[in-house]
Amino acid sequence: MSLPVWISPPDSLSPHQRKVLLLLSLASMSYAFVNTLFTQTVAFAAEEFEISASSQGFAAAVVRWGIIISFPFVFLADRHGRRRIVILMAWLAPSISALGALSPSFPFLVATQTVGRPLGLTLEILIAVITVEEMPKQCRAYAMGVLAVASGIGAGVAVASLPLADIGISTWRYIYLIALIWLVVASLLSRHLPETQRFIDHAGHQTSRDATEKYRLRLIASVAFLANVFIASASIFQNRYLKDIRGYSALLIATFTAVTSAPASIGLVLGGRIADLRGRRILASIMIPIGTFLIALSFVVGGATMWIIAILGGLAFGLSYPAISVYRGELFPTKRRGTAGAVITASSLLGGSVGLITAGQLVDSSMSYGSVMCLLAVAPCLAAGLVWIRYPETARQDLEVLNPQDGDGAK
Repeated sequence: MSLPVWISPPDSLSPHQRKVLLLLSLASMSYAFVNTLFTQTVAFAAEEFEISASSQGFAAAVVRWGIIISFPFVFLADRHGRRRIVILMAWLAPSISALGALSPSFPFLVATQTVGRPLGLTLEILIAVITVEEMPKQCRAYAMGVLAVASGIGAGVAVASLPLADIGISTWRYIYLIALIWLVVASLLSRHLPETQRFIDHAGHQTSRDATEKYRLRLIASVAFLANVFIASASIFQNRYLKDIRGYSALLIATFTAVTSAPASIGLVLGGRIADLRGRRILASIMIPIGTFLIALSFVVGGATMWIIAILGGLAFGLSYPAISVYRGELFPTKRRGTAGAVITASSLLGGSVGLITAGQLVDSSMSYGSVMCLLAVAPCLAAGLVWIRYPETARQDLEVLNPQDGDGAK
């Protein structure tokens, strides 16, 4: 049965490309679960260990700083191939994250996630690299949207598990044990994931960074930093806000997250299709401020209005995500695509850390959640301005055209 035109690929995919996209979708579920785990459970773990909001924000920042662990792995992936490192991360990330279930203290929990989460982020970085290298030029953003939908499913498993935290003060630990189910995905990747043809074609091709590449890296890293000042804070403090201010139970928090996030899946696929057919730059620069405004507003209003605004904000961010995320792989040569992705991810996590620490301190100083989020919303609006003014348009262009350093490699 064919898909409706409005969510179908802009170009046909070969059987090989469909297989790769399916495997990467499964891997995306795994990394998204690991990436979401601490975010969703920190408020409940903090209750057991009697941790303040500012300490939660600082802990979330520390977990993000673990991104430094990713750099050796993505460097190896750029030198020796994506496949082996992806498979290694698929085994290690859920295994180490599951150790959070054994936490005797809050610092121990933070330590396990400071290792496990960055390994999951390494998996995410390399999934994006493989996607850009393996998908046809008319479908790169669309594929990123599909993978984001799969990531939403993986994150949704973590969210759906949240009611376990309501059973008792320590039962949030059960959610960490669920991470072990993703070892099944690691087994499938070990048996079926191929190396990318582009990496094989460029394996012996060494190039030096030129001024254009350095400028692109600074630009995209700056946008990632600014956007995540708000996005990370809204994500981490949403559960705390719903629990403390709105009086939501874990079950109701899970329901809110699922209901308000689900429509974003439509935006992800539709946004990817629009980005491939009509272009990335304008779509991203318009939708990011709209999504930011709506999500910030959801921390101000209550009742049904809060749910509706959060749904619309998630939809706007969903439309923007494929357009903005595909740039991380498109604008860098094959031999440094993974490393560039790690630098950009580190910048986004640094921005998130700044936002989290700032938000935690302001909330603890009795500033309202709504005021804090509206203040932080300035940052992604600045990021959207940079996208509008400085980003190039990359839709429907071969990677070798965008990156002349790659020469006449496979297209």
